[in-house]
Amino acid sequence: MDVRLHELGRFASDLEEKQKQFTNSLLIEHVTNYVVNRQNSDGGYAFCQGTESNAQDTYYGLAILNLLNVSFFNVEKTVNWLHNFVPNNLYSHYYVAKALKLCGEKPNKTLKDFLLSLKSVRGEFGTVDVYVEVASEFLLTFMITELANITGVEINREKTINWLLSYKNRDGGFGGQCHSNLNATYHAIASLFNLDYPIQSLKETIKFVRSCEKTSGGFTVVPRSSAQYMEHVYYGVSTLDLMGESPKYPEKTTKFVLKCQNSNGGFARSDLGISTFEDTFYAVSILQTINK
Repeated sequence: MDVRLHELGRFASDLEEKQKQFTNSLLIEHVTNYVVNRQNSDGGYAFCQGTESNAQDTYYGLAILNLLNVSFFNVEKTVNWLHNFVPNNLYSHYYVAKALKLCGEKPNKTLKDFLLSLKSVRGEFGTVDVYVEVASEFLLTFMITELANITGVEINREKTINWLLSYKNRDGGFGGQCHSNLNATYHAIASLFNLDYPIQSLKETIKFVRSCEKTSGGFTVVPRSSAQYMEHVYYGVSTLDLMGESPKYPEKTTKFVLKCQNSNGGFARSDLGISTFEDTFYAVSILQTINK
């Protein structure tokens, strides 16, 4: 009797594993189709079909396929489109350089000169006030540290580290005007990581991120908030991962993410939104980080 129960239990376990693998393969196929169906004839990508290719979507489209270990489609055209794209600000420089790196290409020659022209590379910082549509006070710093590592441009690490740490608040989180939020905390921690600062020593920051974690799964931008969106979950999971930690409620967090997938295969900011490449990148990243 015990032997039969043992065999039955093993069979159920094997079946559950096969179902999980089957679901994962369907998820990969569904997401892949969503991305490749939004590649334009010029090789670039746009999350909204029928619109012109743009640098942000091209980077996120490639990044999603890279996370899924799927080969890039028409990559020669994509590389050609990226090299012909003329960046006019930090954001476009960032997305083009990151996309070219995914394609195994070196960044455009103009990037290094652009970085050297920025005051913040020399450790000169202005206000941290940002527009509402900007993700956080430290997003630009994060982008600069990423691009500096790609190009080999030397930035004033000591001044940049000290400037970032000056915005660490008493609760351990980061943010301007003594108000911590998860978005700013992620970009500050990721920037410090890029600058080789020992971020795991910031124990109070881990506590702040935990305070944004929901027992129902996922994260909110500030503690005790009820509204959560895909980017907040990404920032929470990613910050913990950088600091050697994991979410306390992985199954519930996974459930939240999967609820945000639409019938076209892409993921939205919430369970009621439209699919975007950015949110799909966040979703796939979260699922892979939780399951690694």
